[in-house]
Amino acid sequence: MAIKQLSETLINQIAAGEVIERPASAAKELIENALDAGATRIEIATAGGGKALLRVSDNGSGMEEADLELAVRRHCTSKISDTLEDIRTLGFRGEALPSIASVAKLSIASRRTGASGGAEIAVAGGKVLHLRPAAANPGTIVEVRDLFFATPARLKFLKTEKAEAAAITEIVKRMAIAFPRVRFVLSGSDRSTLEFAATGDDHLARMAQILGAEFKDNAIALDAVREDVSLTGFAGVPTFNRGNSAHQYAFVNGRPVQDKLILSAIRGAYAETIPSGRYPVAVLSLTLDPALVDVNVHPAKSDVRFRDPGLVRGLIVGAVREALAREGDRAATTGADGMLRAFSAGRSGFQPGWRPSQSTTPWTPETSPTRPYASGYERAASSNGYGFTERPQASFDGLVTPTARAEAPPQVEPVRAEEPSRFPLGAARAQLHENYIVAQTDSGLVIVDQHAAHERLVFEAMRKALHSKRLSSQVLLIPEIIDLPEEDCDRLMAFAEELGELGLAVERFGPGAVAVRETPAMLGEVDAQGLIRQLADEIAEWDTASGLAAKLEYVAATMACHGSVRSGRRLRPEEMNALLRQMEATPGSGQCNHGRPTYIELKLSDIERLFGRS
Repeated sequence: MAIKQLSETLINQIAAGEVIERPASAAKELIENALDAGATRIEIATAGGGKALLRVSDNGSGMEEADLELAVRRHCTSKISDTLEDIRTLGFRGEALPSIASVAKLSIASRRTGASGGAEIAVAGGKVLHLRPAAANPGTIVEVRDLFFATPARLKFLKTEKAEAAAITEIVKRMAIAFPRVRFVLSGSDRSTLEFAATGDDHLARMAQILGAEFKDNAIALDAVREDVSLTGFAGVPTFNRGNSAHQYAFVNGRPVQDKLILSAIRGAYAETIPSGRYPVAVLSLTLDPALVDVNVHPAKSDVRFRDPGLVRGLIVGAVREALAREGDRAATTGADGMLRAFSAGRSGFQPGWRPSQSTTPWTPETSPTRPYASGYERAASSNGYGFTERPQASFDGLVTPTARAEAPPQVEPVRAEEPSRFPLGAARAQLHENYIVAQTDSGLVIVDQHAAHERLVFEAMRKALHSKRLSSQVLLIPEIIDLPEEDCDRLMAFAEELGELGLAVERFGPGAVAVRETPAMLGEVDAQGLIRQLADEIAEWDTASGLAAKLEYVAATMACHGSVRSGRRLRPEEMNALLRQMEATPGSGQCNHGRPTYIELKLSDIERLFGRS
């Protein structure tokens, strides 16, 4: 079969298959062009999910008639010249407009700032229909109609109009977060109007527009630098999470990306703090020398490749974990909202004026734990079995563990009771249902899940020991030989020292195999072959060997769960306060090892709302 040159129209249609996958792809390219032109106001209108109509209007620098003629030709661009080493614009390939024009009906009306008049060009199916002077406001209006009319097979693979419209909305949100100084308006016959007013340098205000007002109250600022890479943005507290990863936004040099390495780093940073099936909310912005990142991986430009992926991943994981350790143990404000909804009128059969039945089992020494409140609280005479009055409380230096449940000594020297104002989590006032500690703070109250809280404290203590010294290992009677591709063996041996610190001793055994001589004692019986192969795959993809450490931490979490204060155990007041004090001193104590919250805070203003006092 003879080789022949394809027509320009067919070449453009092939290129369009990569660049323009759906209406949202076209919207992304047109918005990027508007931003590169310096626009401060961008309006997007759609119909039929963007298939029937997609119009993007901006107040950018505009184009002249000669520019329009070149703009619809492949590989014509004003954004780069002779190298891809210093790309500082969103667009640079010169493929978007000709690709759109080859599969749709495209018209562009533009006027350069300061020019006396504008120009217009129309292209359908890759053929120029006209190029002429036209009345136009400063800036550019690009209108795309009947997308994929020239390639009807592509239309069959599009989703419903509602789904395509939602995809365009997501593109606009990502662009809006990246460029808070720009006003975005999204409208059309297939949607309600959505407007994001410019917020200037207040990035958090723009994020609140996209992620909801509650994000501002549950976000932790990030600002970290490692070598030549800087990271800024905001990470949500672990208890402020969502059911999917759609609320994770990443930007590289201002470019919105959906990069696997960054998403994996976010997941790793929140390990052990987010419940299974839940996802953190985060907005991360990486800034680095353009020569250190390749944005030309795919025509869609949503993937990037870093020259040093391990550095970038380590920066993200380290910065987020440091931020969570610094203040991420605070409860999400949404917890109080959920509590308020649960307490709403008409729930649980509660009626105004209800009083506890006089048949409620009275408090007696027989119904209480041994010497439960001898040194801390006594029963209030008017409480009907529900309240306590405070009296001097015993000092307590450490939390009693499940294995140390000795009775309080007969005589305990009383000391001054703890005051709520002295501590963020306040002073313990009661224990409910033998699992929930109620503490009074300066500005409200805190309800603590005692098992979840102590589980976290035990786990953090074990994890600290895990990383403070070389872990003990168990020597295999017969070394296990594992056959691997030679390149996988090379990668594993490059991390041999790091693996040895974790108790896994590996040696080279010929060109295509490794010998496992020791495994971490903490793991017990180990599937060495499965572990080694998993580590090899991880190193190949991410250039790290964190999988073994993650397995060890998982074991630590399991051990912590079984070695913590159990639900149903009655605590003495000094034990409850000791638990609160340890929580305040332990990073990440706001959620248990499974990611569930360990406490919920209710402000006094919220309590007053329940009673209609505010």
